Formats: sequence, C-alpha cells, structure tokens
Amino acid sequence: MSAYVVSDCWTMTRRELAHWARQPVQVVVGLVFPVMMLLMFGYLVGGGRAVEGRYVDFLVPGMLAMTMAFGLESTMVAVTRDLDKGVVDRFRSMPMANAAVLVGRSAADMLQSVVGLAVMIGAGYALGWRAGAGAGAFLGAVGLLLLLRFAMLWVGIYLALVAGRPEMVQTVQVLVWPVTFLSNAFATPEAMPGWLGAAVEWNPMSPTVTAVRDLFGGPGGEPGHVGAAVAWSVALLAVFFPLAVRRFGRLGR
Repeated sequence: MSAYVVSDCWTMTRRELAHWARQPVQVVVGLVFPVMMLLMFGYLVGGGRAVEGRYVDFLVPGMLAMTMAFGLESTMVAVTRDLDKGVVDRFRSMPMANAAVLVGRSAADMLQSVVGLAVMIGAGYALGWRAGAGAGAFLGAVGLLLLLRFAMLWVGIYLALVAGRPEMVQTVQVLVWPVTFLSNAFATPEAMPGWLGAAVEWNPMSPTVTAVRDLFGGPGGEPGHVGAAVAWSVALLAVFFPLAVRRFGRLGR
C-alpha cells in the first residue's frame, strides 16, 4: 500500500475519531451494553448446563467473542448515513483513494473494539474470572478476538452498502444476529438438541470461542481450534472485503 493511500486512510480514520468526541454518549453506551449482557447472563440467566467448573469462567470468553460481533450496527449506520447525505459523493470529488473511506471507518472501529475488549476483560476480572494461561496464550486469545472483529466488521460494511439507507440497517442487521446467538458462547452444544448443536458447531464464531477458552485455560476449551478460528475469520475477510470495496467503487456510477 502506497504512502498516498495510507495518508488517505489515516485522514478518514481521524474523521471517524472526531465523531466520537461529538457523540460521547453513543461511545459510552457501546462500551456499557456488553457489560450489561455479561451481568445478565452471568447472574440472571446463566445456568451453565453441561459446563464443568465455574460458569463465569466458561461465560466470559464467550461474551468476549460476542462483544466482537456486537456493535456492527453503529458502523453500518455511519456508512449508510454518509451515503444518504451525499458525503461519499463529496469524497469522490477529491483526489482520494476509493477504499480510504471504508478503511478509515474500519480502523476507527477497531480502535473502539480494543477499548471495548479491555473494558470487558476488566468486568470479567471484577466478576471473579481469571485467565489461567500465560501471557503468550492471553495475547493469542486477544488476537483471535480482534481478528474475528475485523472479519465481522467487513461483513457489516458490505451489508450497510447493500442497505444503502440508515432506516434499512435494522432490517439488514438481522442477518448478523444469528451468528452471535446461535453459537457456543452461553452453553455447550452437548446441552442443546442434536440439530441445534450441529448448527452451533458450524457457526463461524464457535471455533473462536472454543479456541479462546482453551488459550485462557478455562472450561469448555479444546486444543486444536486455533487454526479453524483463523480460517473462518480469514475466509470471511476474503469474501466480504473485496465485495465491500467493489460495491463501494460502483456506487454513484
């Protein structure tokens, strides 16, 4: 990637970060909502059927993965709002790389995801969860989580470009929700009906959840899932990144 394109991407990233300063409530809500979900499932809903050990040690890694899939609607709304208000058309009139708008948006989102992940890890420790593995395994788990986020982010960007308008985002984002909830984040597939357990096993998020649990040294983790977790995320990126860039390039023609 040339220095020209990198400069364009950084400019668009700073634009998105400037929006945070003007919308602090939205940023705070995005950080607090996953913590509320953790408390709800940990204390109100969670039972942990078929889970060996403490349920909080099983739940927190799953919630960390789910946090990486949550919040896509804010990115999707931001993309469609720029389209709807003609901001993208103004960017097109400037000497700027086409992909810089999307890459800048994704970079800003990833920065927020790092902060959100840190907040959730802190909340997990406050609830008594502890990562039982070493620093290398801990960083490996965090890397898998951020890779999942990056992949899901480009799925969201593509769906936003398909939706085209902010009011259509709620309809399109329904396609993302089954990926988050039909996974092994809250319960083991063994505790589910056979057909549902099989669907959960094929969920792209489930290998990441299993691998992260193993790297954190908690219950529900199984060795050998890191490769599958990376493969699913890379596959999603390989499909949706070029689709998003291609569709963005065709808008307005």
